Amino acid sequence: MKKQITLILGSLAFVLVLSFAANAQTYHRYRGIEARQAEQQRRIDQGIRSGQLTPLEAKRLEAQQAHIEELEGRLRASGGRLTPAERARLERDLNRSSRAIYREKHDRDGYIRP
Repeated sequence: MKKQITLILGSLAFVLVLSFAANAQTYHRYRGIEARQAEQQRRIDQGIRSGQLTPLEAKRLEAQQAHIEELEGRLRASGGRLTPAERARLERDLNRSSRAIYREKHDRDGYIRP
């Protein structure tokens, strides 16, 4: 009898831990798009300051970020919440943008200030 109660309590604790973890992950995802956009903008600004990005590269990357923000605004205009497909599309665009920022910052044509 003790083993059964212990097993039931252990299972209940396991389920509770999983539900809290899933809830925290959902919350992180919800605010994740805006946080990623801010982080990517910070990376672009840092690349401009350090000279890793040329003015043309920075302009292109910032236009890409503006496009993503515009897309998010259009998608959220229909109720403020994103469907899983809309969220996936924004995440895909953010992933592409992140890779572009990395590539541009690590290529060999950095801006040399006069």
